[in-house]
Amino acid sequence: MNTSKLMAAALTSLLIIAASGASTAWAHHGWRWTESGVFELTGVVESARLGNPHGVLVVDADGQKWTVEVGQPWRNERAGLTDKMLAPGAELTILGKRSADAAEQRMKAERVVIDGTNHDLYPERIEASR
Repeated sequence: MNTSKLMAAALTSLLIIAASGASTAWAHHGWRWTESGVFELTGVVESARLGNPHGVLVVDADGQKWTVEVGQPWRNERAGLTDKMLAPGAELTILGKRSADAAEQRMKAERVVIDGTNHDLYPERIEASR
């Protein structure tokens, strides 16, 4: 095989690998893994990892551990949420989308309610689902 054909084959392989990795990341960080409708969860934050690409809370809801994806730091700030408000021990209600895999206790938050105050991470999605 000549050098130009070898280089073309290598470049094609790299592009395929890069495209498949990007689609995997997009699927995880988008909404395609969730079911439609509004899911509500009330519980107490056990742990929080806040930062990019998005924050992740572990919430105890009636003895069940749920993984809850909240927003990126800028989105949380825009919604009026601080890291302290999402710290372990915080009691909250989360409205959003549940994982389409019923065996998975995971959801993506659209709204976080703390002490009766709504903190809308995705106001456009909340209005569309009502």
